[in-house]
Amino acid sequence: MKRFLRSSVFKNLIVIALVVMVGVVVASLSHNAASPVTTVIGTVFSPLQKLSSYIADNIDGLSASFRSSSVYIEENKALKKEIEEYRKQLTDYNELKNKVDAYEEFYGIKQQNPDYEFSYGSVISKDAADAYGSFVLDIGSKDGVKVDDPVIYGEYVVGVVKKVNYTTCVVYSVLDPRVNIGAFESGTREYGYVSGDAKLYKSGLCRLSGLDSSTSVVGGGIVCTSGAGGVFPNALIIGEVKAVHSDDVSSAYYAEIKPFINPDEITDVFVITSFEGQGEEDISD
Repeated sequence: MKRFLRSSVFKNLIVIALVVMVGVVVASLSHNAASPVTTVIGTVFSPLQKLSSYIADNIDGLSASFRSSSVYIEENKALKKEIEEYRKQLTDYNELKNKVDAYEEFYGIKQQNPDYEFSYGSVISKDAADAYGSFVLDIGSKDGVKVDDPVIYGEYVVGVVKKVNYTTCVVYSVLDPRVNIGAFESGTREYGYVSGDAKLYKSGLCRLSGLDSSTSVVGGGIVCTSGAGGVFPNALIIGEVKAVHSDDVSSAYYAEIKPFINPDEITDVFVITSFEGQGEEDISD
């Protein structure tokens, strides 16, 4: 018996009994409607109940959070798909707008020159290896395009076709030294030829060569195609005179020309596939 009274089990029972007695006294003093034992049990286990409720509430919130995240993911996918559709519509609109603009530019010159036959083309690539920025159109021999067909935007010269495949063609711009165009200055009616120049290319300029030392060509004049050589029809606009210089090699003069169309910025053009006088050689004495 003495051993039991000294044991830890007996001591724990004493502690529990004291806790219960204290709880009974507290419950009696508080005039609670519940029984003292119930109150004691509630007092002892209340913290555990609160902890359990807290965990349950947070688990519910976490579950709701997972559900919300899945909803957001689906909404995000739907929005991305909608944005992609809008982008496609915008791309289609811009392509259509460019085509309409190009046709509007060409309409006037077509009215004045009903003999022109043409094919509409878009730039699909540029040759990065080409020092003079040649570019490729999405039209070729199947569209009636041939080597040396003139390339224009409205009434303005862009360049000339130099290579043709069945579905594509390569265009050299008016700034390219490999291009020569019979031309004249509209104010003075002085004739020469326009060609690219390696030194002027980076400045976006070409030159009207073959002017006399007594030339009356001055800055601000407009240079047009003369039709000489049968590659370009007459009176297409090439560009504006920026300055006139004497040639270091000969006694002749030349004019620096700024084309009205920047070949680097062009996206849509027309290739004139046929016109009266095309391919005709000059008549000389």
